[in-house]
Amino acid sequence: MTSVRTPVDEAEARAIQDELRARVVLDETGPVPGAGLVAGVDVAYDDERDLVAAAAVVLDARTLEVVEEATAVGHVTFPYVPGLLAFRELPTVLAALDALSATPGLVVCDGYGLAHPRRFGLACHLGVVTGLPTMGVAKNPFTFTYEEPGDRRGDGSPLCAADGAEVGRALRTRDGVKPVFVSVGHRITLDTACAHALALSPRYRLPETTRHADSLCRRVLAGLAPTA
Repeated sequence: MTSVRTPVDEAEARAIQDELRARVVLDETGPVPGAGLVAGVDVAYDDERDLVAAAAVVLDARTLEVVEEATAVGHVTFPYVPGLLAFRELPTVLAALDALSATPGLVVCDGYGLAHPRRFGLACHLGVVTGLPTMGVAKNPFTFTYEEPGDRRGDGSPLCAADGAEVGRALRTRDGVKPVFVSVGHRITLDTACAHALALSPRYRLPETTRHADSLCRRVLAGLAPTA
């Protein structure tokens, strides 16, 4: 089973990020869009009970049909700290991925990779600890800026940090609809990640991987028996 180090405090969490960030691979093109197996992962929280439910859903990248799905439920073991959210989510996400019998060629996170204040979002962290190619597709630009891309599906513009560095791309997945924000996680280029985002979003703004995983983890959390 894939494991992740649980820090005792914020300082140790940042030290772990610094150590693992050096292992992110940015010079591999990544898997071919529209082929093989692609997994989506997402989480839902029950704040009253400090629970997190994670879902991993594997799709056939060509047909976008669901091949397999797995879930896991765990207790939140790290406090909410902006920039350190991966430490709240990773243990349960890894448990869901480990429960799969299929090995995806790519994992798509509902969140960020390099588009992160410390350049090490959930997609990067997940990629380094699993060794799998990973990418992030987020619903908003977080703390970064971008010029509005063209109105047509496939139009994009750089997502930039305050120093001007390109950390991702604002990508239009539907004509005239708000873009999504794609960033590299591990073992994939930004161009390939954007091609996957488009291939996985034939009808809606968000990738089918995210839509399935989001729905599943919410259903799991809603179905948990209430505590006495």
